[in-house]
Amino acid sequence: MKRELVCVSCPIGCSLSVELSEDGKEVLSVTGNTCKRGDKYARDECTNPVRMLTSTIKVNGGNHPVVPVKTSAPIPKGMMFECMKAINKEVVDAPVKIGEVLISNVCDTGVDIVATNEM
Repeated sequence: MKRELVCVSCPIGCSLSVELSEDGKEVLSVTGNTCKRGDKYARDECTNPVRMLTSTIKVNGGNHPVVPVKTSAPIPKGMMFECMKAINKEVVDAPVKIGEVLISNVCDTGVDIVATNEM
């Protein structure tokens, strides 16, 4: 099985070709990358894709109804909707500081949801 990707690890944007095992669970080879980061990106993207998640959380008593938030590290792509459900249930009280952890270990990912603005 073959998969074509565009690397997002640096501004070059190399066209990557990834050869996978028949079951798609193992990377056999990566070509088209011009640096080691491209190889790592392709292997990670094909075996365990992760993404940063950005959203908002409702705020009681703030000057705005919501505060912007993000994950402290990338989370598995397959857990995005589950994490969004947890975020959408949350309501915090003002004041909120930048970098404040609003949800610890969201959905048992080991990743926190942190505020990206003051409220």
